[in-house]
Amino acid sequence: MKVLIAIDSFKGSLSSMEAAAAIKEGILLASENIDVNIRPLADGGEGTATALTMGMQGKTEAVTVTGPLGDPVSASYGILHKETAIIEMASAAGITLVPYKKRNPLHTTTFGVGEMIADALQKGCRHFIIGIGGSATNDCGVGMLQALGFRFLDQSGNTVSYGADGVRNIVSIDASLANPLLADCDFRIACDVTNPLCGGNGCSYIYGPQKGANPAMISQMDAWLSAFADLTQKIHNKKADKNMPGAGAAGGLGFAFSAYLGGRLQSGISIVLEETHMEAAIQDADLIITGEGRLDGQTVMGKAPVGIASLAKKYNKKVIAFCGCAADDAMLCNTYGVDAYFPILQKPVSLEEAMDPAVAGQNLKKTAEQVFRLLTCSA
Repeated sequence: MKVLIAIDSFKGSLSSMEAAAAIKEGILLASENIDVNIRPLADGGEGTATALTMGMQGKTEAVTVTGPLGDPVSASYGILHKETAIIEMASAAGITLVPYKKRNPLHTTTFGVGEMIADALQKGCRHFIIGIGGSATNDCGVGMLQALGFRFLDQSGNTVSYGADGVRNIVSIDASLANPLLADCDFRIACDVTNPLCGGNGCSYIYGPQKGANPAMISQMDAWLSAFADLTQKIHNKKADKNMPGAGAAGGLGFAFSAYLGGRLQSGISIVLEETHMEAAIQDADLIITGEGRLDGQTVMGKAPVGIASLAKKYNKKVIAFCGCAADDAMLCNTYGVDAYFPILQKPVSLEEAMDPAVAGQNLKKTAEQVFRLLTCSA
């Protein structure tokens, strides 16, 4: 039997590769004759860069960049095949980097994201996969673009300040000093939200409050970003579209990537499946194992396990899933390609104990062993 393991991380507990390793160990305890193949899995959100870098034998690069508050922060990204950079914007501009009392999108910046891209450019990367979830910013990607050499100027010809407060002062755009290496690059943006840049469903109104914006700030930022998008369309890119689905992702970073860097916004799971050559691996397997920390109704809304299951069903493969816990509506997964799922808890424990990496790993191993004892037993 050939088994493919492609399981998402158990957030706060086990990485994708750690979970897969525990399952493999359990399978081999049941039978040493099973051929087990592991592929990293993520949906473009937190942990994607780590999963792809480790799972595809890439190299991790550490770099000090400008954080969302303008202070230095330590960030990291992955390089695959010496030319593809895997970056999570949250590593440089994520909301978890900003203490609750300091959250204010008028001032938080994506400058560090641009510095990460610039570092990867210097190291030979020309292909970029960038996850843009979990931002602390609402600067429409202006900070990122500034770090790459674009100039955004106020009425006096001075460079505007960080954050949405700087966006409101932009009256001219100068791309003449943009990093020339960008012309040789392509950007694939893992983006699973469809919000436009502006309006009631735009980034300021929908995501501004969690980033520290009050109602007055929200309406102001929405107007500033709309004006900036119009100026971008007029001066830099006639095809720039503030109403494009995903333009409002990460406080307008989706718009910046599309309008200034030619970025393609795609679902995170589709990018990961392609980069890991998952379809070929599924074709070669007899049984597919997937899962994540919690299976529920949200799992079927484009998350990684259902992405795997849907692809597996294209080739009529059986799919089982392991999870830390299963909500009442987890049975929806059965209608989206997961043939059976197995919560891994062995006994009643506290949430803290269940999420302990050592405990979770043992539970995964034990559950996998028992499932495969059944699958391999003689009639």
